[in-house]
Amino acid sequence: MTEKSRAKELVGYSFLVVFANDDTIDEKELAMIERLALEDGVVDDKEKEILRRLFDRLDHYTVARKVVEEINSFRKQHDI
Repeated sequence: MTEKSRAKELVGYSFLVVFANDDTIDEKELAMIERLALEDGVVDDKEKEILRRLFDRLDHYTVARKVVEEINSFRKQHDI
């Protein structure tokens, strides 16, 4: 993990905020996750691994359509 990697923060945020309160993700939570991952301008390999696991864990039937579309776009854009 590089010095600039926000992988630990992504793990902490996803489990403390995303999954602890309702086991799903909303627009604000996704925006924060994207900001953390892109803080240094690059989504590094460790961040990609964490994001992949996070996004794969979501039940897309309980996530708003707009959020699912943004997740899919973010994944494609950053090869996640």
